[in-house]
Amino acid sequence: MSFLFEYIGEMGKDYVYAVTPLLEDALMDRDLVHRQTACTAIKHMALGVVGLGCEDALIHLLNFVWPNIFETSPHVINAVMEAIEGLRCSLGPVKILQYSLQGLFHPARKVRDVYWKIYNGLYISAQDALVAAFPRIPDDDKNSYIRHELEYFL
Repeated sequence: MSFLFEYIGEMGKDYVYAVTPLLEDALMDRDLVHRQTACTAIKHMALGVVGLGCEDALIHLLNFVWPNIFETSPHVINAVMEAIEGLRCSLGPVKILQYSLQGLFHPARKVRDVYWKIYNGLYISAQDALVAAFPRIPDDDKNSYIRHELEYFL
């Protein structure tokens, strides 16, 4: 299925809703190979349907991909991170930021490390798009934090 979505590209839009239950089942499977293959298929599917209106199914699949970020197998970790990057392209970096903010300051170091890895990749690849998602901070005596250009647009 991964190769299918890799090669058909935008035509994959017609099959997104049909294969979503299959990918759900594969992402919940105990076998690592099923989860790895499902993440690779989701990456190619997400990259093929950018801007074609399939965001609801992709968010649904992101909810199944996200628990796999704590996996220990290097191949599965790589596939999960690639799936998250593909979903970043199709859903937008702000949605992935919203998912990753929850663990950046977690008390457990291993949890923080995974979330910071995701955030750093997000920051490197789409830092300009994240500006609108950052919270507003009031000015103080020395610094001006207001983003005037963004407020003109909004």
